[in-house]
Amino acid sequence: MKQYIPNLITLLNLFCGSVAVVFAVLNQLELAAFFVFLGIVFDFIDGLAARLLNVRSELGLQLDSLADMVTSGLVPGIVMFQLLGMSMSGGWNVDLSSQAANDTFWVGLKVAPLPFFGFLITMASAYRLANYNVDENQVSSFIGLPTPANALMILSLPLILLYHGNDFLSEIILNQWFLIGVTLLSAYLLNSRIALFALKFNTWNFKDNSQRYIFIIVSLVLLMTMKFLAVPAIIAFYILSSLVGNIGGKTS
Repeated sequence: MKQYIPNLITLLNLFCGSVAVVFAVLNQLELAAFFVFLGIVFDFIDGLAARLLNVRSELGLQLDSLADMVTSGLVPGIVMFQLLGMSMSGGWNVDLSSQAANDTFWVGLKVAPLPFFGFLITMASAYRLANYNVDENQVSSFIGLPTPANALMILSLPLILLYHGNDFLSEIILNQWFLIGVTLLSAYLLNSRIALFALKFNTWNFKDNSQRYIFIIVSLVLLMTMKFLAVPAIIAFYILSSLVGNIGGKTS
């Protein structure tokens, strides 16, 4: 019976991702972000459960990637699609429920291909997940940015607009070239050859996990002081600390 527990948790990740897709399509990006975050929590717990119960399997690996493809691959693509659409319309369309808004939205899609560029993130995520499943070098560390981390980076953008909203930030985030740059950077980081440490603890002592503990402490401080603005900073710190660890031979 215990062998089914991690897979059940993985399916909860998939469920959260499916709900997030619905909210992202409806342009309810705050709710989409919430369910993506919840799905990522389940994604972390399923791996932890598999290790604790010693029931890791090939089925679980494939199922995990399929769930991540929805939660951390499809949803960020839709969110970037929405943000690029906002950059063209000049702001956040908060009421897509009205017929007039829907008519404007869909007419815009027919003549404006730019928002579809956001799905480059989805394609890059699919390639990264497929490569992860066949790459035997990504057991205790990652090559390229993990899809959950990338999803959090993309989902932080509408949250920054909502909770740190000011003209300066809005002008930057809703700039088409900025969003195109973020999309390209996202696709690159997902499939780069940068070795990044994993938050997997084989022991709990500080000496063997100093890099992980420092990252967690710095991340918590950033979140408490900067809130959603901290997310891109944490991703940047994650990559930088991994690069420093690589030079020192500490990534494991």
